[in-house]
Amino acid sequence: MSVWKNTINLICMSVIVSACVTVGNSKSTEGPKNVIIMIGDGMGFSQLDAASIYAYGTPKKQPYWAYQSLAMSTYSESTGEAYDPQQAWASFDYHLHTPTDSAASATALSTGVKTLNGRIGMDAAEKPLRHLIEDAEEMGKATGVLTTVYLSHATPAAFTSHAPSRKDSEAIAQEIINESALDLLIGAGHPWYDDDHQKKAEASYGKVGGETLWKSIETGTAGADADGDGIADPWTMLDNFTGFDTKTGAALPKRLLGVLPVNTTLQFNRGGDEKADAYSVPRTKNLPDMATLMRGALNFLSRDTHGFFLMAEGGAIDWAGHDNLPGRLIEEQRDFDQAIEAVATWVEANSSWDDTLLIITADHETGYLYGKGSNPTWEALQNHGAGKMPDTQWHTHEHTNQLVPLFAKGNGAEELLKHIKGEDPRRGSYVDNTDISKVIRSIWR
Repeated sequence: MSVWKNTINLICMSVIVSACVTVGNSKSTEGPKNVIIMIGDGMGFSQLDAASIYAYGTPKKQPYWAYQSLAMSTYSESTGEAYDPQQAWASFDYHLHTPTDSAASATALSTGVKTLNGRIGMDAAEKPLRHLIEDAEEMGKATGVLTTVYLSHATPAAFTSHAPSRKDSEAIAQEIINESALDLLIGAGHPWYDDDHQKKAEASYGKVGGETLWKSIETGTAGADADGDGIADPWTMLDNFTGFDTKTGAALPKRLLGVLPVNTTLQFNRGGDEKADAYSVPRTKNLPDMATLMRGALNFLSRDTHGFFLMAEGGAIDWAGHDNLPGRLIEEQRDFDQAIEAVATWVEANSSWDDTLLIITADHETGYLYGKGSNPTWEALQNHGAGKMPDTQWHTHEHTNQLVPLFAKGNGAEELLKHIKGEDPRRGSYVDNTDISKVIRSIWR
């Protein structure tokens, strides 16, 4: 397959541009050496507000609000129509109409092509699409995928594999592990651990590709040729992440498959009262947070002198939305926010914003979260101060087709302004999820 080319280059009107830009960005004439996409699965604007209110006592206090700030539409081919900003705020039910899912939306982010819900790296006709990661590998860059849920879940799958249905986790895991040229893969799905990080009496291998593949991972024989020399490059498996973010140089293998020692999620599915306030239930010990995983992943990938591409997902924000659990939502959103801060710190200490493009967004919103008393209006979350739960109200257990947040910093961030699709009455200027890969490909040329 040929490299997907940028085909749309809409010029933002000067009045819209002035409203969109919140900070200056790198003016380097060369494209970024490193690209990092961070996806908060299920993360909408209200999810950001809930975490900010809890952490800082006021909305919009996360440091990334100082980055270039836009919104992004997420509709899929299953939706049948593009986002309409006027209709969106004329009817409370509009946001519930045929929303995307993570498979279709992550495929759009990775490939630049809309597809049907459930598709992984394929268009509506089941034709395989080319991923950004494939472009990066062709350029000689190191590549990585990291998630806080299991590694064959929809979002990591849609950046690395091709399948007509997201439901076939075992086959997807087999493709990612046995056929991809990734240098780094980190996610949950350990067959021998439950979600409290306790050893199980009986293993469940489906999330990591089946028992045969797992045994080859354990023996260090799983993995394809990743560097193009015709010789297989097996994975080195890691399931103990103590000190992971401090390992460098000779302490790191050529390819790393990190299997978090939990079955589905790092912390979201731990025991205890899931309806409790944030952090009331003690966190499971001896597990890394997302910030630790990000520091370790960046150290690992940055060994490549050609640069790297990393997609990192905070995956359980979505799970909290599906279950309408505000306490666990705040925990997951804060974990993601702190991982973003760790990335910014790493870039400024070990690289530069001239060499790096950081994009932060979501695949969709989950739960239709607003303040109490919403419907037919959209009320703000009620703020009770830092360290206290804001009052919230959910309006679905499913996804919505609302615009989601989009932040960018570094070399190439300003290119997003050339793709603005319109102006939303509440969220301002917005682009589409297909524009993310188009922008990255345009600045990589």
